[in-house]
Amino acid sequence: LVMVFYGSNGKSNPVSMENKVEHQAKNQITYDIHLPSDLGTLYKVRLGLPSLENSISQLSLRHFKMQNTSTLDTFSLTINKTLPLSLNGDRWIEFPVEWPLKEALSVVTYHLTVFSRNILSERNLLHMTACIYGTHGDTGDRSLLWSLQNVQQGQDNESFLVTMDAVELGKLDKVVLLISSKTDCKLDIKKLHLKEAPKEHPIYVFEVNETFSVDAYKPEMQKEIPLSFVIQGDKEKNDKDNDLHKDGSQARNLTEYTIKVYTGDKRGAGTDANVHIILFGNEDKSEAFQLSQSLEHQNPFERGKVDTFKIKTKKLGNLHSIEIGHDGKGF
Repeated sequence: LVMVFYGSNGKSNPVSMENKVEHQAKNQITYDIHLPSDLGTLYKVRLGLPSLENSISQLSLRHFKMQNTSTLDTFSLTINKTLPLSLNGDRWIEFPVEWPLKEALSVVTYHLTVFSRNILSERNLLHMTACIYGTHGDTGDRSLLWSLQNVQQGQDNESFLVTMDAVELGKLDKVVLLISSKTDCKLDIKKLHLKEAPKEHPIYVFEVNETFSVDAYKPEMQKEIPLSFVIQGDKEKNDKDNDLHKDGSQARNLTEYTIKVYTGDKRGAGTDANVHIILFGNEDKSEAFQLSQSLEHQNPFERGKVDTFKIKTKKLGNLHSIEIGHDGKGF
C-alpha cells in the first residue's frame, strides 16, 4: 500500500507503508510517517496499489485515521472500499482531508473520453495511463483501458469513456499520457475530452492528433498534452451575455463579429459535428462559441456551402488568430 499526501505547497513522494508501530489492535495497522515540513496544510490523500501482481488479493479498507503528533490535530474517515475497485480496475482511492474550521474539497467523478483511430483493436496489447492536472493537484497515473464504456465506432474514428473518481481538481490544464506495449504497434490518438459527471459542460478539450510508434518492452512513452480549449454550454454563454446586458456600460463594450465559413467542395468535406470558434486579439481572447445558428442554412457546414454567423464578445483588440474545431460527433 502506498500513500501520496497533498498539501497547500505541493505533494509528497509516494510513501510506502513500512514503518509499523508495534501496539496494534486486531484488523488495525498503525504507521509512523514523516512528511516534509514545507508541504503546508494537508488537503488530500491518495492511497492505492502501485502495481498488481498475481499474488496480491483484494485489499479491503474500512477506516482511515491520521493524527499530527505535534499539534494532535486528528482527521478520520470511514472508507469501506476494496482495492482494486473492480477486476483489473482502478487501483487508487482519493479523499479530501477535513480539518476543523477549514473548508474541504469534494470528491467528483470525471468522464474522460478518448478519441482514436485504432486503440480498440490494440487494447489487449497496450498499457496506457493518464494523469490529469488542475489547479488543485493531480489524479496520479490512472489506467485507461481496464473498463471501456460507451464505446462508439465510426467510419474512421472511435471513442470510449473512462470514469474516475478524484478530489476536485479545479480548472484543468494538462494531461500526461504514459503508453507501453507488449508488441510493436502504432497508436493513433486524436483528442481527449474531460468533464465532470453528470454535468454536460464545460468540456475541456485536449487535442493530440498524433501517431505513437510503441516498441515492445521498451520504456513507456510519455506525452504531455496541454489544454487546447474549453467548450462552454449554451446556457452558461447566454447567462454571461445576459449579465453583460444588465450592465449598460459593459453591454456597450461588446463587439459583434461576422464569421463566414466556406466548406470545401470535395467529397466528405462537410460535417454534422458541433463546430466551435475562439477569436484571439492583442488585448484578450473570446470564449468558445458554438457555430450552430447559420444565417443561410438550417443545417450548416454542408459540402460546397457558405455559412454566416454573428457573435458578440468582449473587446479583443486587433485580431491576430482564430481557433476552429469540432467535437467529432456524427459523420
